[in-house]
Amino acid sequence: MSRSANLTPSQAGMKQANFRSYMRRYGTLYLLLILPIAFFIIFRYIPMAWILGAFKENNIFKAPWELPWAKNNGFEFFIKAFNDRTFINALRNTITLNLLDLACGFPAPILLALMLNELTFKRFKKVTQTVLYMPHFLSWIIISGLALRLLASNDGLINILYKRMSGNPDASIPFMSSNNWWVATYVVLGIWKEAGWGTIIYLAALTGISPELYEAAAVDGAGRFKRIWHVTLPGLRPTIITLLIMNLGRILGSEFDRPLALSNKLVTDVSQVISIYVYQNGLKANKFALTTAVGLFQSVVGVIFLVGANALAKRAGERGIM
Repeated sequence: MSRSANLTPSQAGMKQANFRSYMRRYGTLYLLLILPIAFFIIFRYIPMAWILGAFKENNIFKAPWELPWAKNNGFEFFIKAFNDRTFINALRNTITLNLLDLACGFPAPILLALMLNELTFKRFKKVTQTVLYMPHFLSWIIISGLALRLLASNDGLINILYKRMSGNPDASIPFMSSNNWWVATYVVLGIWKEAGWGTIIYLAALTGISPELYEAAAVDGAGRFKRIWHVTLPGLRPTIITLLIMNLGRILGSEFDRPLALSNKLVTDVSQVISIYVYQNGLKANKFALTTAVGLFQSVVGVIFLVGANALAKRAGERGIM
């Protein structure tokens, strides 16, 4: 028998009264949850039914559950993708650029937050924070235009200054036309745009560290760098681990506007990523089943990385995100 069946009438009435009191107090919050829940159901869960399109024949005029299975037991388009050298190149570029972003871009907001936290002149600190945040609000189209004006091989401002300093009118750095230089430029521009915005989370985490810990460390003779190492960084560790897990989950994800805006025909060998591959083959070539298979592959690998990173974090004694 259920527990509710064993309640006396007075206990049942008290339980109903408590529930009504609870709903009067928090009912508005539950109403506010309706919109985000509806958003996720409509735009996240219902579209999952079209994942079937990765295993069915390519036809956008019918629902995927009405279509016959593709060849090779439904894995025709997965086999085609992995036999396509363009996709393999896009996969390699996606992993390479994301790993470089992770290795170079992930520590940047942590270092900025540590430096800003050490500033004692509050007005200068606020101005610096504002300057660092501003690039986040620029679109990659604007940034690509600025990059072309500043970094162009012939008439870019940086190369004009470089020619004058070197005394060689023919000297130039191919920032946007050489594969290696383009990758370096891509990573540096990403750090410049997002590092300042990323400091917000770490600065918020720093406010949760007790000042008494710094005072105790100072009494014990710890200098500024030792206080950062033994007090600040341990206080930031849960936040760092959480954000690292989330970034690892996006290791096969790829932005669309960033590589598309910065790319050109001279660097397609390193600039074409999976998102551009999906755009060219899906929207342009109408190969929707193929690109659905590619997107499903991305999602599955992302989940594997996310779960694996979360498990490693828990083994290391952190809470993780799941």
